[in-house]
Amino acid sequence: MEFLQGGRENQIARVANTVHRPAGPWTRSVHALLRHVRAEGFTAVPQPLGFDEAGNEIVTFLAGEVCNYPLSPAAASEEALVSSAQLLRAYHEATRSFLTQNLESHTWLLPSQTPVEVICHGDFAPYNVVLNGRQAIGIIDFDTAHPGPRMWDIAYALYRWAPFTHPQNPDGLGDLKTQIGRARLFCEAYGFPAAQRHSLVDMMILRLETLVNYMRAEAQKGNEAFIANLADGHHLLYLADVEYLGEKRPFILAGLQS
Repeated sequence: MEFLQGGRENQIARVANTVHRPAGPWTRSVHALLRHVRAEGFTAVPQPLGFDEAGNEIVTFLAGEVCNYPLSPAAASEEALVSSAQLLRAYHEATRSFLTQNLESHTWLLPSQTPVEVICHGDFAPYNVVLNGRQAIGIIDFDTAHPGPRMWDIAYALYRWAPFTHPQNPDGLGDLKTQIGRARLFCEAYGFPAAQRHSLVDMMILRLETLVNYMRAEAQKGNEAFIANLADGHHLLYLADVEYLGEKRPFILAGLQS
């Protein structure tokens, strides 16, 4: 058994070609989603295999490299950026037919957003994308999946992949010009029309504010992981990025729509 890196230290374990992860009330819905998109031909996600004796979910292991910040040269490459955007689009398309099911029968960790167009991944960042060299080949960690508009997912993905971070954020990658260029490339690779990009900055800001509010609410409930996040000042980095996005909004919008 090998413990894998992730947001929950020593709780995610690889056993042979499977991964055992803590489950929640939403896990059966996530498994239904994963089975559905795989049946639709999108196999770049883990295959759900049920639960172990301790109640942990079991999914297949996706071989490859997963990178957290600071990004490795491979994860920061344009090839990884473009292929990740294409992977997200393919995933979104595979979820559309899932919406014909009775969504009210499903439980999700995060609340649904409107209009419901796809099942958002909810955390489409480099640390949840599997690479083979510089090519994105898989998506992992669907705990945050929930129904919503595709822009809700795209906005957070842009924030994470550009990444649109304040200069003092250690996760940053290049100056504003570089960030805008990477974001525009992501949108083009996804196939997100320029005419629809006018709301992306506002959506990124809303997405981050929603994340900070969620962190605070979970900490108040006694969630030790989020209590630690707040103590370490993670939310302050997000709020600084919100301020940065607001300040640079006209330049970002001009670059995205050009």
